[in-house]
Amino acid sequence: MNEITKSGGPEIKNLIYEIRGKQVMLDSDLAKLYQCKNGTKTINLAVRRHTNRFPERFMFQLTKEEALRFQIETSKVDNRRGGRQYAPYVFTEQGVAMLATVLRTEVAEEMSVKIMDAFVAMRHYINNSLVEQKYYNDMTVRHDREIKLLQKSLDSFKERSKDDAIFFDGQFYDSYSTILGIFNKAKKSLIIIDSYADHTLLDIAKRLKVNVILITTKTHLSSQDVEKYNKQYNNLAVFYDNTFHDRYFILDNKTVYHCGASVNRIGYKTFSINKIDEKEMIVVLLDKISSCLKNRVP
Repeated sequence: MNEITKSGGPEIKNLIYEIRGKQVMLDSDLAKLYQCKNGTKTINLAVRRHTNRFPERFMFQLTKEEALRFQIETSKVDNRRGGRQYAPYVFTEQGVAMLATVLRTEVAEEMSVKIMDAFVAMRHYINNSLVEQKYYNDMTVRHDREIKLLQKSLDSFKERSKDDAIFFDGQFYDSYSTILGIFNKAKKSLIIIDSYADHTLLDIAKRLKVNVILITTKTHLSSQDVEKYNKQYNNLAVFYDNTFHDRYFILDNKTVYHCGASVNRIGYKTFSINKIDEKEMIVVLLDKISSCLKNRVP
């Protein structure tokens, strides 16, 4: 029994290579499997006697570059002459089957069946690998798309986080500084909606360089307070209206912030400030504000 078929020798499927997009076997490996006494010489003679049975799709000779891939395997062939003097031939599955019919060795028929089984097994392996590869490729594409969407969301969150903030009990200065910073972003006008606004807001308004419109109630800030304020600073118009429950800051009639606490209570309890980016919400809110301002006299 030859060294390939002995226990511990390489499996037949490990002798099948892919070259030029085809699964093939080396003539030297086939010579061992078929127990050819004269090695590849026996195979070459058999092929020459039946040339018409071995078209190029059945067998072909490797180029020098292709042969380099099998340097270890081919260098041991025909040791009596110091190695083979020509590039090896390779046989496709059909060529291997045809070769078994023209060789006259004791194991040709039996070995041919085993080789065909190995080719079939390799096809199944490759097909399964292709299916798995396609699955992983599809998963990679899908995951890559999801990762990009997630990254986009994270980037959007990072951008929004600059305008969003949460403050806890006792953060009087931080919350005051943040609100003042938002107000200072206004270039032309600032609308503040705060039903519980008091003198704290007046202290802030006097620091601003734009005209301020305040929508509030008379609960904490009277018209007399506003009149006294405007005698000195004259940048505040107050409209008394109880339509709104939440607090909003509108900068230049386009940028809107929602505030969870009244300006006079910032820092006393946990609250947050969030920028509203939904255009539909902004349009609805601005329409409501416009309607209130038209129906109310400061």
